[in-house]
Amino acid sequence: MTYIGARLAAAVFRGIGVDARITPPSNDRTLELGGLFSSGEECYPQKVTIGDFLRVIHSDDFDPDKHAFFMPIAEGPCRFGQYAPYFKQVLAELGHDNVPIISPSSKNSYDEMGEHGSDMIRTLWRGLIASDVLRKMLLKTRPYETEPGAADEAFERSIEFVEEVLSTPEMSAGRRMEALIDALVRSRDLFRAVPARYTRDRPLIGVVGEIFCRLNTFSNYDAVRQIEAHGGEAWMSDVTEWVWYTNWSQQYLLKRDGRTVSLAMLGAKIKNGIQQRDEHKLLDPFAEEFVGYEEPHDVYSEVLKPAWPYLPADGALGEMVLSIGKSIYLHEKGIDGIIDISPFSCMNGIVSEAVYHTVSEDHDNLPIRNFYFDATSSNIERDLDIFMELAHSYRKRKRKPRRYPAYFEE
Repeated sequence: MTYIGARLAAAVFRGIGVDARITPPSNDRTLELGGLFSSGEECYPQKVTIGDFLRVIHSDDFDPDKHAFFMPIAEGPCRFGQYAPYFKQVLAELGHDNVPIISPSSKNSYDEMGEHGSDMIRTLWRGLIASDVLRKMLLKTRPYETEPGAADEAFERSIEFVEEVLSTPEMSAGRRMEALIDALVRSRDLFRAVPARYTRDRPLIGVVGEIFCRLNTFSNYDAVRQIEAHGGEAWMSDVTEWVWYTNWSQQYLLKRDGRTVSLAMLGAKIKNGIQQRDEHKLLDPFAEEFVGYEEPHDVYSEVLKPAWPYLPADGALGEMVLSIGKSIYLHEKGIDGIIDISPFSCMNGIVSEAVYHTVSEDHDNLPIRNFYFDATSSNIERDLDIFMELAHSYRKRKRKPRRYPAYFEE
């Protein structure tokens, strides 16, 4: 879904001896091949992912006896849960039904990956945290750089630092954590060295929505850069919030099924605690940088519970609940506007849009705008000018002040 997340996940696989690679950058060929195996009614991410996988199949070095595809699935109303089964069908039609598709599920918080070793799962988690941290550093630095491209350069170099740690084989969990913290500290210092002028006149725009489309720059026409080009700064909802949500969902389902006191619940709570400790350690070097940019500490109390009056998480499922709850959370952080990025016809986006008007009314008429994307058109260029004017106007009258790191100019 995200460039840095895919690179770091591939590095983890390489660390256990698997020759892992990310799919090549999406292009017109992606849409051409994806279109051959879709009717037009599927959501845009399905077309992009299957198109990129088919590009691998059609590449000169493809060997069906040596390739496998990694495609997790998720429970809930989203069609994402059908991507892997459908791709398996496509592979069979192409005569490659022996090619494996690795598909852990959100139903049990992706626990079936455990057969490959708890150390690998924990390393993947740490890589995911690192990817979110570095993306956050990029998005809070690039709008203020005085040398165009300097922040992107620091970002690429930082990815290499972390990749080196994650891909190193036979490293203990403790030693890898130390090395990863060191890599992130070096990355932090790279971003600190980016020539920049941090002023307080840019609107801060929260970006929520369907997880693939908001994070995949090809799918959303590089929406964040367009926000920056219009004088704004983007706060992108990260990937780890989805993991915290699936952890909560796993424990909720266990309680619902009368398994509050069970080995499964104990295991879920232990895993959640370990993940929290890892996240705190990796975030600690960025305490000064993330003043005013703090992510929720508890997904239930800070995201799901505030969303409950609009979309209760025990009935509504998936990104729609997170988008509503995160919008409310960002309002409390002094955000100046919310953009919801979703694929055209996405149920999560449509349901969220249906309640955003009420959410906005209940929160000082915070500007909230849905942007839908497909393979042929986008309304973001046409409408972003108007939205940013609304954000500027709201910024002057909002009741929730924004906190800034100490290095921002007064």
